[in-house]
Amino acid sequence: MSKRLTDYQKKYANAQVWAFGDSPELADELVDLVLKGRKTATCSAAPVHESGDEAPVPGGYSIILNGSGDPVCVIQTLSVMTLKFSQVSAEQARKEGEGDLSLSWWRREHQLFFERNGEFSEDMPLIFEEFMLVERISPEANL
Repeated sequence: MSKRLTDYQKKYANAQVWAFGDSPELADELVDLVLKGRKTATCSAAPVHESGDEAPVPGGYSIILNGSGDPVCVIQTLSVMTLKFSQVSAEQARKEGEGDLSLSWWRREHQLFFERNGEFSEDMPLIFEEFMLVERISPEANL
């Protein structure tokens, strides 16, 4: 664990630490969208949180890592809702900030993502989280 990450974990006590996606390349791509202000939401399969990963809570902080495992920014959860994959709206898909921002793009790419990770159905429960960027972490940041 890097000193920088340890320092930010002290600054944001109880913050979750994680990276977007399921590959270093996807982590880099998605955190870049957060830094550009285009991505203000994310979702995950609800069963992931039942098997040990902590679910986001409104007001909670997350330290987001890039594909190399370095902290890049801090986000704060604004809202959390549980819904089925088939219930994700065009507005929610747009808030995820990915691809062409359309619901059809979101459905196609997220289906592929969930299938790669071993679970997909139209009825699968998702945790949909809206967040705001709180702090950018520069590579040479010292607290």
